[in-house]
Amino acid sequence: MRLASPAASALRTVALLCLLLAGSPSWADWRSELPGAKLVGQGDFTWFGLRVYQARLWSPVAPVDWQQPFALELIYSRDLSRDTLVQASLDEMRRLGGASVDEKRLAAWDGEMRQAFVDIQPGQRIIGLYQPGKGSRFYVDGAFRHAIADPDFAQAFFAIWLDDRTRNPQLRRELLGLNEKSP
Repeated sequence: MRLASPAASALRTVALLCLLLAGSPSWADWRSELPGAKLVGQGDFTWFGLRVYQARLWSPVAPVDWQQPFALELIYSRDLSRDTLVQASLDEMRRLGGASVDEKRLAAWDGEMRQAFVDIQPGQRIIGLYQPGKGSRFYVDGAFRHAIADPDFAQAFFAIWLDDRTRNPQLRRELLGLNEKSP
């Protein structure tokens, strides 16, 4: 019987730890969190004729259903600061929420989004995974960044693109895979 050397034992321990971490959901790519997801639709968000980002909506079901998980992928064409992303999101959530907006809750969401987002450079991707009843998970360039365990936040955040009252109804139609004549 041969005993393992301390170095060999340490190497096995490190290898086992790496395997365990690789299998952890916090390290998983968003696609493994949304099995069977297919591209539902895509479109560009432009501001004064300049493309800011391309948006893609992924879901295992079509039409997209708020009772099922889905992912929104944004591929940026411009530099944008984290502050700009957070403030624009808060402004839209405030606009869509109307009189029912709780400013204390928005302040908490501000902090959560600052953990989820980064300063953006052209070509970077942020993917938001909507999980009904649980909240949302955010990935930057495919790597897990932050989870927000608040279903109300998830609904308010993804409504920015998918609510009937979105500022960009054309992009909403494209994301949902609807033709021009559909609402």
